Amino acid sequence: MAAASSSSASRGLLAAAHCALLLAMAGAASAGGAALSATFYDASCPCAHDVVRRVIQDARVSDPRIPASLIRLHFHDCFVQGCDGSLLLDDDLPVIQTEKNVPANNNSARGFPVVDDIKAALEHACPGIVSCADILALAAEISVELAGGPRWSVLLGRRDGTTTNVESANNLPSPFDELEVLQEKFRNVNLDSTDLVALQGAHTFGKVQCQFTRENCTAGQPEGTLEDLDRVTPNLFDNKYYGNLLEGSAQLRSDQVMLSDPVAATTTAPVVHRFAADQQDFFRNFAASMIKMGNISPLTGSDGEIRKNCRRVNSKGY
Repeated sequence: MAAASSSSASRGLLAAAHCALLLAMAGAASAGGAALSATFYDASCPCAHDVVRRVIQDARVSDPRIPASLIRLHFHDCFVQGCDGSLLLDDDLPVIQTEKNVPANNNSARGFPVVDDIKAALEHACPGIVSCADILALAAEISVELAGGPRWSVLLGRRDGTTTNVESANNLPSPFDELEVLQEKFRNVNLDSTDLVALQGAHTFGKVQCQFTRENCTAGQPEGTLEDLDRVTPNLFDNKYYGNLLEGSAQLRSDQVMLSDPVAATTTAPVVHRFAADQQDFFRNFAASMIKMGNISPLTGSDGEIRKNCRRVNSKGY
């Protein structure tokens, strides 16, 4: 893993050097303003997207799970006090208690070294410009695109928080949640039932530990055994996931309830059928829901900070 991380960082630094050259030629200053924008870094870090993409491309060569892992980090960040990079902070007691150790993240959320590599490459190219929260948003879009999914214009300009929220992280959507519980958790961050069905579609790629599946590990499987979330096309971002739901073969209870729960008939089930029948419809709605999720309580303007190290707040001097 260390060798792969080093390779990813090297490729990212090459992109960063090119970005730094463009930046010097442009003589640009840091972007300002308080609204998220797809062009936020066009002047201040014109190669931000390319730097992130190159690091992820390299990382997935040795770890095909990385795209699914990176989009999950964005989800779990945004659902806890907004898209502010709080999930990335390590323990720094007594002030900072990491969100990484809550049940939804412990031994499950992964890809943090790749985020570190992206941050290092961007700091080389455009020091102090690109936030860790924006890195997660960019990494999510690029990961979906690299796996065959839709593209969308990522709105940028988030700043990084300086606190965590373990209580909120303990209430992240769970693979064991009933549909009404899931709907409430999504409503609490202004996401509706269509957003729920679309965003759960990210389970079309990646893996899950067997103890979280509906089968709860088959005979002889130790806990922690990895299972494909989509057994049909496990590394592709497509709509096969919804076909699995129609067949009753979703790996997670929290997925299958979108079709089987009594309240599903008038809320989520029609959307599942739509997305199973039309991949482009799913792609359009997924992109729209990702943009909507990325707008959950971002810190902008002079709020928060741009962390130098995604694992530490700047005031600690790390």
